[in-house]
Amino acid sequence: MSNVTIFNPAQLPSFARTGEMSAMAKALAGSGNGGGGKRISIKGGVFRLIAEGKEVAAIEERFLDVVVVNTAPKVSRTFYAGTYVEGQASAPDCWSQGGDVPDASITKPQGVNCATCPQNVKGSGQGDSRACRYSQRLAVVLANDIDGDVMGLQLAATSIFGKADGENRPLQEHARFLIAQGVDPTMLVTRMKFDTKAPVPKLFFKPMRWLSDEEFATCQVKGLSPEAMSAIKMTVSQQDGVVPAPLALPGVKPKAAKVAAPVDEEDDEPPAPAPKPRAAKPKATPAPLPPEDDEDAPVVRAAAPKPAASVTAASSVAQTLSDWDDE
Repeated sequence: MSNVTIFNPAQLPSFARTGEMSAMAKALAGSGNGGGGKRISIKGGVFRLIAEGKEVAAIEERFLDVVVVNTAPKVSRTFYAGTYVEGQASAPDCWSQGGDVPDASITKPQGVNCATCPQNVKGSGQGDSRACRYSQRLAVVLANDIDGDVMGLQLAATSIFGKADGENRPLQEHARFLIAQGVDPTMLVTRMKFDTKAPVPKLFFKPMRWLSDEEFATCQVKGLSPEAMSAIKMTVSQQDGVVPAPLALPGVKPKAAKVAAPVDEEDDEPPAPAPKPRAAKPKATPAPLPPEDDEDAPVVRAAAPKPAASVTAASSVAQTLSDWDDE
């Protein structure tokens, strides 16, 4: 269905005639900046349905139609100092729910704030990338099962930032395109499709159709459910694998073990090791161009440190969701 058909004023649903953008729309567009339940993974360039850390279905098509029912208000940040080892997982060494200051639980933060952190400097990661990574969390329902389960979706920088290429738009560009036309992204069915030219899993987003009045009402309720709130909340325990604590032996002092950092499920690239210390001296060559995967990442500016705030999930329960369908 073409965009012209979708945005024909004569076909506007009643709920779309207010002209007001929701907080979710602004978050998707980058205006601001889950738990271990059901989610969608794009590891390996395939849409995979995950329940309790296990894959229960893989979708052969290169696209998936969903409705965004909620989203984290800001882009998150995570940093791993260890080297990735397949099958092992650990909590990040430093992380930020809102991408501004390290979480209050971090005992050894990498910096006072994310803007001035050395792990936020290009070149601190692999190649010209940043060692500290961006991610965005969404809560979605499948367009062909709107009454079904709410699922989490975590997107890496490659799917969040970047410029449009025709109708191929990363998340923030997609949301800005809709908002510019007075359309809230939460009122539509959105198609997610893989960029077949990208070396790592990367998604584009495209509007497909208006929701019906009944579908829109259902999605509003879904967006306030505990499952949706859990899906958009960043928790360091949200891992497919859990590394057990070492066994305590009488009279033996445990050694500080360095556990490998997990691969970002939605990036399919292992986190880079921490950069080696460098001597303070002027660089002879100009700074390299930003890498393709975060060339349009938000511009960070130094700011006074802000107190880290704890994040709580909304307590409103709309309805009891059905059990997972693993067909």
